Amino acid sequence: MALDRKIAFIDLTNGEIQIKPIPISMRKKYLGGRGLDAYLLYNYSKKGVDPLSPDNPLIVSGGILTATCASATARTHVMAKSPLTGLLGSTNMGGFFAPELAWAGFHHLVIKGKAEKPVYLYIHNGNIEIRDAGKLWGKTTTETQWAIREELGDDEIKSLVIGPAGENLVRFANVMTGIKNSGGRTGMGCVMGSKNLKAIAARGTMDIRIAHAQEAFEYNKRFIDQITSAKVNQTQGALGTPFIWGATNCWGGLRTRNFQFNQLEYADDIEPERLDEIATETVGPHHMTGCFACQVHCRGQYRIPSGPYAGKYDEGPEYTSQGAFGAEPGCTSAVTVLTGNHLVNQFGMDNLETGSMIAWAMELYEAGILTEKETDGLDLRFGNDEALLEMVERICYRKGWLGDTLADGGIPAAEKIGKNAFDYLIQVKGMNNLHSDERATPALALNVATSSRGSDHLRSRPAIDLYHLPEDVLRRIYSNPIPYKGPLSSEHTSYEGKPWMVYWQENCYMAVDCLGICKYHTTFLGATLPNFEDWPKVIYYNTGLEFTSEEIWTIAERCNMIERMFNLREGLARNDLKKGDTLNHRYFDEPCRRGAPDVIGLSIDRGKFNKMLDEFYEYKGLDKNGKPKPATLKRLGLENEPSRSL
Repeated sequence: MALDRKIAFIDLTNGEIQIKPIPISMRKKYLGGRGLDAYLLYNYSKKGVDPLSPDNPLIVSGGILTATCASATARTHVMAKSPLTGLLGSTNMGGFFAPELAWAGFHHLVIKGKAEKPVYLYIHNGNIEIRDAGKLWGKTTTETQWAIREELGDDEIKSLVIGPAGENLVRFANVMTGIKNSGGRTGMGCVMGSKNLKAIAARGTMDIRIAHAQEAFEYNKRFIDQITSAKVNQTQGALGTPFIWGATNCWGGLRTRNFQFNQLEYADDIEPERLDEIATETVGPHHMTGCFACQVHCRGQYRIPSGPYAGKYDEGPEYTSQGAFGAEPGCTSAVTVLTGNHLVNQFGMDNLETGSMIAWAMELYEAGILTEKETDGLDLRFGNDEALLEMVERICYRKGWLGDTLADGGIPAAEKIGKNAFDYLIQVKGMNNLHSDERATPALALNVATSSRGSDHLRSRPAIDLYHLPEDVLRRIYSNPIPYKGPLSSEHTSYEGKPWMVYWQENCYMAVDCLGICKYHTTFLGATLPNFEDWPKVIYYNTGLEFTSEEIWTIAERCNMIERMFNLREGLARNDLKKGDTLNHRYFDEPCRRGAPDVIGLSIDRGKFNKMLDEFYEYKGLDKNGKPKPATLKRLGLENEPSRSL
C-alpha cells in the first residue's frame, strides 16, 4: 500500500546501502516529504557540518500522498545543509520523478559520503545500484537524462540530475528533472556535485494499494472540480505563471534594476500575452503542459525565436525567469528572457539567484564599486542583454574573477568585493530575494524575512492578501482549523493581522509539502482551493491513516519548528543581517518610486515590522529572541530531539 514505501540510507564512500520501513509512528508525527526530511536532517547531521563535506546528508523524498489517487502529487523535495546560506537547504520541484521513485519502492533517500569518481544511482523496484557516471560528467541537464535512458534502454526512466553548475560547485546550483522542473533554491545541486553524484534515476512498476480506492477516486473528482473551477488556475492554464508577473508589474510590486525601482517600464515584449504568442509548441489541443496528475498545466513550451540559440526547445518561462532576466537586470526583450531561462535550465542553476546576483553586480558596476577590471572588460550596465547572458555562462563555469566570485553566492561575494557591496545585496539569511518588492506589502515583507530557507515566496506568503478580500472571507480562511479572533485587514498595506496570516500560511505550505502536492492546489493564489478541512479525507482514503484537521495543523507546526531548531543550531539569530529574520535596510530607508498611487512612497516601518515579528514569534511559541520556549517543544514532542528514532 502507499505506506509500504521505504527509506534508503546510502553511503557513497563505501557503497553501503540500508533499506528500512518508515514506522507509522513517524508518519503520524511528520507525515512525509519535507517534514520527515527536516527530522532526518536534524538527526543525521552534526552541528557546524561543512555543507560540501561528505558528512552533509542529502535527502530526497516524495510526500505521503505521492503516486496515489490524489491530484498533483508530483512534488519532489530535496534537503541538506545549504552551501549558499549555511542554514537549512531545501528545495521542491514538480515533474514526474517522485511518483516514479514511489513506484520503485521508496519515499525517502538519505545520501551521505562522497564517491571517489562520478556516479549515479539507479533505483528499480526495490533495488538500488551505484553506477559509473564518468561519461555523464560535463553534460547538460537534458543531455544527462537522455543519456541515462539510452544506457539503461528505457525511455520511461525519470532522473534527478545536476548540470555543469553543480559539477563546478556553484553554490546556487539546481537539481533538475525533465526539461525545466527545477529544485532551484539553496544550492542542492552543489551538494550533489560535492558528492560526485551526477544523477538519481528511478524506474518503478510496483503496485501501490490504495486504502479505500473507490472513495479516494470519487473524492479526488471533487478536488479536480474545485481546482479547475478556480479562475486563478484557469488563467494559469492559459498563460502560465507569467500572468503573475504581469499583474504584479502593473501595480508596482517588482524589484527592478536590483532594488532601485519597483516597476519595469516599456516591458510589453515580456508581458504574458506576448510570451503566449511565442510559445507555440503543442501537446494535445494546446501548447501548455504540466506535471504528474495535474489538471492545471501551468507552463508553456517554446522554441527561442531568434539569436544564437534560435530554435532551441524549452519550457516556461516561469514568472521567476521574467524577473531574473527581465525586471532585475532592466532588460525588456522576450528573446533575452527565453534564452536566459534556457541557459539556467541546461546549466542547472537557480534562475532567481542567478538573475539577482547579476543585477546586484550591475548596480555595483553603476555605483563604481565594480569596474571593467573586475568584469574583464564587460560593460555590465543595466539593460545590456548580451552582458546579462554572458554572465550566466561565466557564473556556471566560474570564468574570470567576477564569474568565480558570484558563483559563491552573495555574502561571500560581498566580502570578496569589499567596500559597501553588502549594502546593495537584497538577501535574507544569505539567499537573494526573488524579483518581488515587498515595501508596500507588510505581510509579504514579514514572510520574506522569516522564511526558514532564506528570502522566499513559497514558505509562508499570504498572496491572497493582495486581493482585497472582504474581512468575513479572510476570517473563514484564517480561522480554520484553529480559531482566530484577532484583527484582520483587507488592505495589503496594513500591518494589522498580518503576522497571523503569515503564520497560517507557513503551516499550510508545510502541510502541502508533507503531503507532496503542489501549492497551486491549495490556498496560495486561490482563496477557494483545498486546505486543512479537505486533507483528512484525502489522507484517509488513500493511506488509511486518520487525522483531524487540527492534528494536521499540529504536524505542520512540529515540522516547521524542527526546521527552526536546525537553523538555530547553525547560527540563526533574530537581527543578524546575514543569518536572521530581518530585511535589507533599503526596505526601510528607500520608498517605492513607481506603480499605483497606493504603492508610490511606501516603505516598511521599522517599529511596526518589529512588532509584527514579536507577534509572529508568539504565535509560533518562540521567545523574543526567536528561540522555542520549553513548553512549545514539549507540546510538539520535540523536547528530546535529536532522537534518532528512525
